[in-house]
Amino acid sequence: MKIQVNTDDNIQGSDVLNAQVEEVIESNLRHFRDQVTRVEVHLSDENSQKGGSRDKRCLMEVRLEGRQPVAVTHQAGTVNEAINGAAKKLKASLDSIIGKLSSQMKSPAVPKGEESE
Repeated sequence: MKIQVNTDDNIQGSDVLNAQVEEVIESNLRHFRDQVTRVEVHLSDENSQKGGSRDKRCLMEVRLEGRQPVAVTHQAGTVNEAINGAAKKLKASLDSIIGKLSSQMKSPAVPKGEESE
């Protein structure tokens, strides 16, 4: 799973920030490791120098093997909170998507005319 971290002009990118993002993503998405090929993370400060209670934004886009990308976003008061919130939303989305796919693959097709009444 490849993880790419992007920041805007108002958030200082660093090796420490990249390592933190990778740790959060890997811990939240470890069950999906085989299906996820890439995760792109975009961190931004919506209000720049003005401040604000929920002005840090984290957008995460995950690419699943053979599927359309899935994206989530989370706004919070700090970059750490935004990253953690987006990762939890992404995990919930993947739980839902992959859970539906698994149940579709497990349920046998009922031949026409044999449906239960």
